[in-house]
Amino acid sequence: MPSSLRESGGERCRKMTLDNVTVTVNINLTMASERRFGIDELATLGGVSRRTVRYYVQEGLLPSPLGVGRGRHYGREHLDQLLRVKVMQERGLSLDEIHLAVSGGRAQVAEASVPPSPTRSSWTRIEVMPGVELHVAGTVRLPPPGKLLQLAEWCHQHFRREKEGGNA
Repeated sequence: MPSSLRESGGERCRKMTLDNVTVTVNINLTMASERRFGIDELATLGGVSRRTVRYYVQEGLLPSPLGVGRGRHYGREHLDQLLRVKVMQERGLSLDEIHLAVSGGRAQVAEASVPPSPTRSSWTRIEVMPGVELHVAGTVRLPPPGKLLQLAEWCHQHFRREKEGGNA
């Protein structure tokens, strides 16, 4: 059973002849960085709509997809670029400024001129009584309901509305 093996560009091709029939097996050794995405998957991973992906390609914010026709696809570089565009938008840059940045224009100046985006965190808001709220960070465990009720009672005793006779 003669066989031959050849490699090119991350793909192995093995040809085997068995009973006068030649079988060619292609083994694709695609690395994670060479992963291909359809427009739906790219849009989902980037947190945008398909329409936005197409618009960004049209405006030159993203490179054109690879392939032709129904075989068009996007690679890791497209996803990375899409995420960079989103970060710049969140920092307050306009699409014109982002276009300058991604086209190699004033990338450093444009990004440096925008203050860093604020840190995001999750909070729970509890209205203890009208006009008094308790804000608890998502990283802090809430007390049991009985303790919150005690806090509400304490607030009712120590906080008075102005129309009820002044501040305590």
